[in-house]
Amino acid sequence: MRVSNRKRVLVTGGAGFLGSHLCERLLLDGCDVLCVDNFYSGTKDNVTHLIGNPHFELMRHDVTFPLYIEVDEIYNLACPASPIHYQWDPVQTTKTSVHGAINMLGLAKRTKAKILQASTSEVYGDPEVHPQQESYWGHVNPIGIRSCYDEGKRCAETLFFDYRRQHDLGIKVVRIFNTYGPRMHPNDGRVVSNFIVQALRGENITIYGDGSQTRSFCYVDDLIEGFVRMMATSHEITGPFNMGNPVEFTIKGLAETVLNLVGGPSKLVFKPLPQDDPKQRQPDISLVRAKLGWEPKIPLEEGLDQTVNYFRRFLGI
Repeated sequence: MRVSNRKRVLVTGGAGFLGSHLCERLLLDGCDVLCVDNFYSGTKDNVTHLIGNPHFELMRHDVTFPLYIEVDEIYNLACPASPIHYQWDPVQTTKTSVHGAINMLGLAKRTKAKILQASTSEVYGDPEVHPQQESYWGHVNPIGIRSCYDEGKRCAETLFFDYRRQHDLGIKVVRIFNTYGPRMHPNDGRVVSNFIVQALRGENITIYGDGSQTRSFCYVDDLIEGFVRMMATSHEITGPFNMGNPVEFTIKGLAETVLNLVGGPSKLVFKPLPQDDPKQRQPDISLVRAKLGWEPKIPLEEGLDQTVNYFRRFLGI
């Protein structure tokens, strides 16, 4: 018999960049939150301030192994998301996406919990369609150095929809486009954190390629709002939905914006583009606008300012 009416929510990868922000939001919304992480790319520092909250629990656990708990909702965010981290142990990255999905779907089936999969724009690969719509099946190299992540996430989506078809499970799938904000890892190799850290240290800013490739940058608070809205939808709404900022920026333009915010002596330095690095990333968010009434609200410069301030404190600069 339930004693509390509080919703019991599991966040896998909860000590990561996105997961820690999601845990904060769920606590504010009055949930009991179980944060599960193996601390491969996440860190306790991201959630230390939550540990005193009686409605927050932190557990060290790897989702490639089953978890036996009682929950009402599951946000499956577990998986290193930056190339530096997911290419370090590519076999484990694939296992985290695939075995992790199987274990969390099994848990959701047993407990009749709703479950949200944090998928990725990387399911589109190096897209031949621009901007990317959810109906596009992608252009992915299945044997490249990014495949452990790209194909792992694609397989996880397959599993989610097969569990839906076979067991009528309450699934939600969102495809995350580039997201940034406080608590990004300073050495994760992503352009926003790379550029800010290099600029704050007075180092030259490294651009791979000629800087004409594009990305779309969504501030973390906007994305978390999208997650929560998606989880609250009815059983019939499954996604996949793109979640990201539809405003497109060149990498060179981002570097110049960061330099303007930070100041200092840094200059732009250009290096060869890595293998299979996508040339374009821009979400079509028509579906999520129509179904959830969601779109990003925070402009790039405002979000970058918050992120720069975080890294100033983090680096002691």
